[in-house]
Amino acid sequence: MKVSRFAAAGAVAGTAVLALSAPAFAHVTVQPEGEAAKGGYAVVNFKVPNERDNASTTKVEVSFPADHPLASVMPQPVQGWDIKVTKSTLDKPIESHGRKITEAVSKVTWTADGDGIEPGFFQKFPVSVGALPENADQLVFKAVQTYSNKEVVRWIEVPQEGQEEPESPAPVLELSEAEDDHAHGASGASSEEASDDTAPAAEDSASGASSDTTDTTARVLGIAGIVVGAAGVAYGVLAGRRRGTA
Repeated sequence: MKVSRFAAAGAVAGTAVLALSAPAFAHVTVQPEGEAAKGGYAVVNFKVPNERDNASTTKVEVSFPADHPLASVMPQPVQGWDIKVTKSTLDKPIESHGRKITEAVSKVTWTADGDGIEPGFFQKFPVSVGALPENADQLVFKAVQTYSNKEVVRWIEVPQEGQEEPESPAPVLELSEAEDDHAHGASGASSEEASDDTAPAAEDSASGASSDTTDTTARVLGIAGIVVGAAGVAYGVLAGRRRGTA
């Protein structure tokens, strides 16, 4: 009886770990290269994984927050993808570096001109943004992912503090406090510096790998859960056979 319970518990544990780890690397997310400081400029990566085994991701649309419009939004070219930047007129103009801004980027769309993101892969889409708001702790971006089989996944649910993560959470960029010596963030002192070709090269640096570390940990936990579950089942079967022969 104890053996059977142990085997069942092991199998359940493996399944539970998998269930908890899978969502950790399945979402569309946004992470800064370095840090995204309030009032400054930053280069951020929209990370898009392919969740399907039988279709490729062929289009990604990211809507920018209307409540905190960004005066400067410049996507970096990505090989194999066409980029369209959509601007909208602001209800209330904003000032940036002494200039009055009456329109801002409302959406950026990446469309694959080839195979897109194939099963088992992900793609990062770098964008230089600024100036980041000084009166907000985070920015929420809503993303729409389209697959080659015409399936559309909407990552638009806004996570709420103190509540469980929604099924299709929107990418959220956390903003850090501005430092006196780094008023324009880690990516440069101006939008021009933020868009410099050398900035996106930090994609594979230790700071840009934080979200990848989380993904790796989730996968390791998932594999560990499978091993524990399989060991429990095998132990139960072996013990049962020994009983039968006793």
